[in-house]
Amino acid sequence: MNKYLIVGLGNIGSEYNNTRHNIGFKVIDELSDQFEVEMTEAKLGQKGSKNHKGRKLIFLKPSTFMNLSGKAVKYWALKENIPLENILIITDDLHLPIGDLRLKGKGSDGGHNGLKDIQAQLNTPVYARLRFGIKSENPALNQVDFVLGKFSPEELTFIAPAIKRSIEIIFSFSFAGLENTMNNFNGKKD
Repeated sequence: MNKYLIVGLGNIGSEYNNTRHNIGFKVIDELSDQFEVEMTEAKLGQKGSKNHKGRKLIFLKPSTFMNLSGKAVKYWALKENIPLENILIITDDLHLPIGDLRLKGKGSDGGHNGLKDIQAQLNTPVYARLRFGIKSENPALNQVDFVLGKFSPEELTFIAPAIKRSIEIIFSFSFAGLENTMNNFNGKKD
């Protein structure tokens, strides 16, 4: 059975719930709810899994805090014997317009400390990442305050459909592969 590690990035603690930086956690929460997967405490995070059509999808929300996400990713990839090409990281992206999604198979960390640590731990920039746009029209905010802030009611109207689309991308990645999924989803909206 092919295994896939689907990792949503975020920070643990109630003060981070529903913040822009925790959109990866939010996607995993919606995914696990939709497929009735129980997320349980495990080493370095909350973990759940779903066997679906000959695939085993392992969902992970690291408990290492954002800047040390790579430790959890590396641990579970090795423990579950998941090849690099079957790892997908879901992360916020300050440079993409809110609700826009972009799937990439490699690239820079874009200044994102979670991706920076994953790249260091995996020793490569070549891993799939789904970037979830959180960019606002309000440039006056400090970047740290902005990513750790909660979505406005107006912003939330973009989030729900983007989360739904993220779940479609995750399943496409797991069943159709990275290239097909990039071709089918990148640059397209509902």
